Amino acid sequence: MLKTERVEVMNLHNAIRGARNPLNSWARSDSAFDENGNYILGENDLSLAVRLRKAGSDHRKFLRQIFVTVDITAPIYWWKEYDTYKVGTVANSTSTMHKIASAPFSIEQFSCDKMDRETMKHMQSVIDYLEVLRLKYLETKDKQFWYDMIQFLPSSYNQMRTCTMNYENLISMYHSRCNHKLDEWHIFCDDFVAKLPYAKELIISD
Repeated sequence: MLKTERVEVMNLHNAIRGARNPLNSWARSDSAFDENGNYILGENDLSLAVRLRKAGSDHRKFLRQIFVTVDITAPIYWWKEYDTYKVGTVANSTSTMHKIASAPFSIEQFSCDKMDRETMKHMQSVIDYLEVLRLKYLETKDKQFWYDMIQFLPSSYNQMRTCTMNYENLISMYHSRCNHKLDEWHIFCDDFVAKLPYAKELIISD
């Protein structure tokens, strides 16, 4: 399970202007904001952007100036892989340590969509016991029960993070993970990255 919400793409207009700085070719820029506030690349600017993107990372520095922010809800086992992308990315997460006891445990808090019926029975037993621990902790404030919850918590537990990255980061993520065995990466690549403005030309295309 992976969900993306509140997606914003920022600074496209400044990045494109900067891409024209090396040759002082600003007069050829033909992009503009539409009536909805979206920045639409003109034929000249899109052609330049595609050429620079294909020329390699040294020439496409402008992609590092196109910023994306998104709220991602995903299981801990997926976040472990996402966390390999440290350079140029920032994330603020909901706090498992501080808030684990703040709400009852339920199956909806976990990614269980690939489990068979037998495994789901065992998973429900785990969740039921986590709820027992949570109630004991709330009643006693005994840190032992808190540690029991933290260390017993399955990696399928879903966590939400507000993430910021740029188009250069997304090139690396997309091409490294688009054929990954985890379905969460396919959702990330196909339902999030591929739907960003000019993703086909600036992120996906080789």
